[in-house]
Amino acid sequence: MQLREQIEAIAARQTLGKVGQFTPDDRAVFDELKRALNRGEVRAAEKTESGKWLVNSWVKQGLLLGFRMGEIADVSEAGEVFKFFDKDTFPMRPTTIEDNVRIVPGGSTIRDGVYIASGVVVCRRCL
Repeated sequence: MQLREQIEAIAARQTLGKVGQFTPDDRAVFDELKRALNRGEVRAAEKTESGKWLVNSWVKQGLLLGFRMGEIADVSEAGEVFKFFDKDTFPMRPTTIEDNVRIVPGGSTIRDGVYIASGVVVCRRCL
């Protein structure tokens, strides 16, 4: 079964009254969705030739499932006084200098499951 079909099956099962009953296999499917998003192979929305953006509803379903299946976790840096708590299904995405992405001081956090193309600048306010 393809990733899209797996996501749609989990979403359909969740709407049948079995909310919150996620299996380890469901989590594995969601993790594969995030890996595909990180690689840019799957997109939450795609631009058509006419310039219009179309949402890929199955990807949106998968992202929403990720929030529902996630547990609140402490995502603070060790030893930090200022604490952060978020869903464990969307940790911060690790980045390296080889990604060729600028994340400037005062910038934003990039969650796992986000494709960032080489040469992108991530900042809170780019003027």
